[in-house]
Amino acid sequence: MKTKAIVAGAAGRMGQKIIQMIQQSDGVTLGGAFEHPNHSAVGRDAGVVAGVGELGIPIKGSLRDILGQGDVLIDFTIPQATLENIRTASPKGLSMVIGTTGITGEGLDELTRLAKTIRCVMAPNMSVGVNVMFHIAADMARILGDDYDMEIIEAHHRFKKDAPSGTAMRLARVLAEAVNRDLDKVAKYERKGLIGERPGSEIGVQTIRAGDITGDHTVLFGGIGERLELTHRAHSRDNFAKGAVRAAAWIVKQPIGLYDMQDVLGLGRMAQGAAAVV
Repeated sequence: MKTKAIVAGAAGRMGQKIIQMIQQSDGVTLGGAFEHPNHSAVGRDAGVVAGVGELGIPIKGSLRDILGQGDVLIDFTIPQATLENIRTASPKGLSMVIGTTGITGEGLDELTRLAKTIRCVMAPNMSVGVNVMFHIAADMARILGDDYDMEIIEAHHRFKKDAPSGTAMRLARVLAEAVNRDLDKVAKYERKGLIGERPGSEIGVQTIRAGDITGDHTVLFGGIGERLELTHRAHSRDNFAKGAVRAAAWIVKQPIGLYDMQDVLGLGRMAQGAAAVV
């Protein structure tokens, strides 16, 4: 039996792409779709909006209208919307796949607490390639250690609202934990003026926003006389959406709890509590 997925933000860039990938999936089918109640797409067919043809599933204006239509909710929206969605989903035991980034502070605390009461995959990036990158970056940091400076450079399209990206922040945490540093104390997000010599413990996270860049992430390990660079470039949103659909099929078969994309792919956690970094 196919897993029925509900897609949040169904008319958005990621929502449309997720619906497209669901239509290509053997194990997942679209059970429902919704948008902000004032969105112009409310009432339209979700398949038509996503460009895959009529599916007979209208986009609703609230998750509450379609709670019984799915086994799992896939949510790549904005922090406030994701929090509202999990507040609605968790009392009903609806599983979730969360790819929303930019969630911090008390919002992240609440999200993590509620996610642990259901079956939930939460990750800043669901691309298979990026999750392999997390794994390799941790190994490289452990091997190279304090002899190499560590910098992360991320680039995204001009429309992205949060910075640095959730993926860049996850990479930074992976590096910090691999070499036993407190990221809150060593992270450097901008440099300007007479900044002096770079501290050896510093982990730089630099942001670029331009044009329609889907997503580039580079981890640079700079030594004296050489440097190593590990880069992932996303050419489209397909890989993110494919990973989310894969996670949706996987999570409904797991015990209640909070999981990471590393778990979905069988790579193992990079660090304790890594799934809470979104």
